[in-house]
Amino acid sequence: MLRVVTLSTLFPNPVQPNFGVFVENQTLRLAACDDVELRVVNPIPMPLPPLDRLPHYAKLRTLPLQDVWKGVPVARPRMRVIPRLSAPLNPALLVRAARPVLRRWREEGFRFDVIDAQFFFPDGPAARVLAAEFGVPFSVKARGADIHYWGNRAGCRGQVRRAAAEAHGMLAVAASLRRDMIGMGMDGERIAVHYTGVDLERFRPQDRVAAKARLGIAGPLVISLGALIPRKGHDIVIEAVADIPGATLLVAGDGPDRAKLQALAESRGVADRVRLLGSVPHAELPAMLAAADVMALASASEGLANAWIEAMACGTPVVTPEVDGAAEAVDRPAAGRLLRQRTPAAFAAAIREILADPPAQAAVRESAERFNWRHNTEQLHRHLHKLAG
Repeated sequence: MLRVVTLSTLFPNPVQPNFGVFVENQTLRLAACDDVELRVVNPIPMPLPPLDRLPHYAKLRTLPLQDVWKGVPVARPRMRVIPRLSAPLNPALLVRAARPVLRRWREEGFRFDVIDAQFFFPDGPAARVLAAEFGVPFSVKARGADIHYWGNRAGCRGQVRRAAAEAHGMLAVAASLRRDMIGMGMDGERIAVHYTGVDLERFRPQDRVAAKARLGIAGPLVISLGALIPRKGHDIVIEAVADIPGATLLVAGDGPDRAKLQALAESRGVADRVRLLGSVPHAELPAMLAAADVMALASASEGLANAWIEAMACGTPVVTPEVDGAAEAVDRPAAGRLLRQRTPAAFAAAIREILADPPAQAAVRESAERFNWRHNTEQLHRHLHKLAG
């Protein structure tokens, strides 16, 4: 029996059901293996009073300290943070939150064999300390911003590098990200590329006209997915769609830039064609992606975005900049367009090109079929079993 502790600062909960769905998918499938017993530690960031009364944190305060999420035991200890200030201290704060949980589990008989950290920051440095204390190996997975942002931030870079130096194994969501990790001085011999998966039964092509009709849309449809933050570049896509007459844009995601993006749509005279949908349940995404003619994601950086793969699995081509793992996903003309320039004009031109000559849905889907959860789970199982052994 392989006993695994999954350590993740992003994991869904009743208040944030879409938070870290990609981690949830990977975790649930590993937990379903016959010879695996798995528990999750999902620290909940929480400032000291009175800041914990702010609306965002007030909802999180209602979460139980431990529950069962879709059959998997999950501990949600409170991780005391100072909003916008404590980032370099967060690994130590995470250790302080997680340590009592792991002690209790050991006392209850869950003698875990390995700690599987889902991000390089703050999860990775925390896993390094906890693994040493409990005498087990640990693995860390790099997903994108944890390397490109936190790995270059003062006070954090050294912690990321030390976690890499002491990790018993490392994973990266794309070959390009692995190269970047090696460029930071990490040992490439201990880094394996571990591609994400997609549920090919749920994310599949549909009759596009009928799917649009169910959404109340006629004419060209563009969709963009992701948090409403500057790095995702939703403003670029809004500007691009403004120059494509009759096109509708759906933006699925929430975040601090919502008011700014709404104001941009109004100033460009396309508020009636741009719908900011907020956080959309993951179960509703297949129908929306299948209805779209194009999925446009203008991110400044991505490891290997699940949104790219899910769109292609639905037969919807992708337009995105040549960032990080994009070329590993959009690897053929039918899959979409990779842009050298991250500008509204470049996006508008690529979207028009696809609308004028759309690829067959089946051809687009073929690009996604190699990204499946069976391969993802088998590789992760082998990786962790080797470390535990």
